[in-house]
Amino acid sequence: MQSLVQKIESQLVSLPIPVSLRLPDGHRIDTPGAKVRLGFSSWPGLAKLAARQIGSVGEDYVEGRVEIEGSMRDLMAAAAALMPGNPVESDTGWWTRLLRSAKSRGSHTLRRDAEQIQFHYDVSDDFYALWLDPRRVYSCAYFREETMTLAQAQEAKLDHICRKLRLQPGERFLDIGSGWGGLLLWAAEHYGVDATGITLSKNQHAHVERLIHERGLSDRVRVRLMDYRELAAEQPFDKISSVGMFEHVGSANMALYFQDVHKLLAPGGLTLQHGITSGQLDYRQLGAGMGDFIEKYIFPGGELLHVTTVLRETAHAGLEMVDTENLRPHYARTLWAWSDALEAQLDKAREVLESTAGPERGGRILRAYRLYLAGSAMSFEQGWIALHQMLSARPDGKISSHAMRGAQSLYPFSRDYMYAPRQDGH
Repeated sequence: MQSLVQKIESQLVSLPIPVSLRLPDGHRIDTPGAKVRLGFSSWPGLAKLAARQIGSVGEDYVEGRVEIEGSMRDLMAAAAALMPGNPVESDTGWWTRLLRSAKSRGSHTLRRDAEQIQFHYDVSDDFYALWLDPRRVYSCAYFREETMTLAQAQEAKLDHICRKLRLQPGERFLDIGSGWGGLLLWAAEHYGVDATGITLSKNQHAHVERLIHERGLSDRVRVRLMDYRELAAEQPFDKISSVGMFEHVGSANMALYFQDVHKLLAPGGLTLQHGITSGQLDYRQLGAGMGDFIEKYIFPGGELLHVTTVLRETAHAGLEMVDTENLRPHYARTLWAWSDALEAQLDKAREVLESTAGPERGGRILRAYRLYLAGSAMSFEQGWIALHQMLSARPDGKISSHAMRGAQSLYPFSRDYMYAPRQDGH
């Protein structure tokens, strides 16, 4: 064990954040001014730290085999320095690709997708309400101005999407994976669209139905508890959005997903896909055990694709990409805001989760989310993962029927309209 301890000590010296350890035999490795303290109950757990398997150490924390003291921001600064270089898996061999494809197909049936979404989003509405903004927008915010609060930045994001889609009163608007209804209701109340949302989360569905009724929008807003593959529109939608959803589609189903989007979108219409993408071309998850951690505790079945892969599938489906924007650092700031909000209410969060999931499972969920939010913020800051908004059009083949000859869609081929003040002054 002495060699293991010596290896750990040499790693701690190089960290930007002072870290102290309590070893399984009770001995301590004390570091002056330590901001983070880790306590290990087993030598195999300590060996994982020595091997820089950060995700595996995180799993031991969730399961109660490792104790952590200190702020999440300090912990992640230390974790980033412990990474073995860039923790991106990039194995592109044919056997690896075959295994990934088979796993993706098996993980994204109608039943499995519903179970996986409910595993994450139906944890507890009260738990999410503790650290999300009042609209419960559970996706990357848009800090248009440096001084914006999280709530303001989420509203700015909702409006950013609506502007990109050029939403107009009376248009038929579809939001695939509508969450707690933030975008659906914003589009209806601020842009006058006839809005339809779909979700696989029972909790979210019930929440949005209640909001629709309370706000008197039942005549032109509706939410369906269903899979996108089950949606058969009587008439196509003028505009379609999908925010934080295509990460759950799976690489094996991505082509079919965009074919469905094409089928649901009216000729000349616009669709915006907003989702997490990988930071390198040829990988599906983070290495150093982090991807496995997220798969097990947070997003079972989640898959990350590089933006070029997503755009290739978009093009194969007959959709023309007209604008793409990377909001990566915006998501890092969003996640830190969520993490800080959760850290400020740990006792209340534990009480909420234990009341719904029981003391043991509730504790595991809380520990998993603490690491997930802070670890994701770190990953966006480092550039290991990204966030893209991809605006595409379904060309209608009409060369001279739009404002600019050859546009073949409602897109003006200029970004000016995104930034021009609205009539209500926003």
